[in-house]
Amino acid sequence: MSFYTISDLGRITRDDLSQHLLSASPPPLPPHLAIVDVRDSDHVGGHIAGSTHIPSNTLDYRLPELLRVLRDKQTVVFHCALSQQRGPSAALRYLRERRREEERQREIEKEEGLKQQVVVLEGGFVKWQEKFGEDKRLTEAYAKDIWEHGYQG
Repeated sequence: MSFYTISDLGRITRDDLSQHLLSASPPPLPPHLAIVDVRDSDHVGGHIAGSTHIPSNTLDYRLPELLRVLRDKQTVVFHCALSQQRGPSAALRYLRERRREEERQREIEKEEGLKQQVVVLEGGFVKWQEKFGEDKRLTEAYAKDIWEHGYQG
C-alpha cells in the first residue's frame, strides 16, 4: 500500500520552469533538474528542451531505468498534454516505486544530502507551448501549425 496521493504532488508553473531552463549552464537543463514528458502520440509538434520522452504506456517497464537515471536529480518534473491525467499519474507511479526502495533511498539521501522533489507542470505542454512554443531556447521541434487551432487530444 502506498502512502502517496495526488495531494502529495507539487506543481511548477511554466514561468518557473522556463527560468530554470534559461539559467542552465550549459543548456538545455541545469544538472539538478529532469523533465519527463509522458505524452503518447500527441508528443508530435514539439517538446520542452532537454525533456525525456517516456510514453505513458511504457512507464511501467521503464520505471526501474527512470529511478536509476534520475536518482541524483533534486527536482523531477512530469507532464503530459494538459497535466490532468497522464502527468500526475506518472508522477505518482514514480513516487510509489521510489517508496519501494525507500530504505536504500534514505541512505543515498543521507550520503548526498539529496531530497528529491517530484512535481507536475501546471497546464502541461498545451499551456507551455502557448507561451514558449516558438522560443527555440525552451522548446525543441516546435510545429506551430499543429498547435495554432488548439489542442485536439
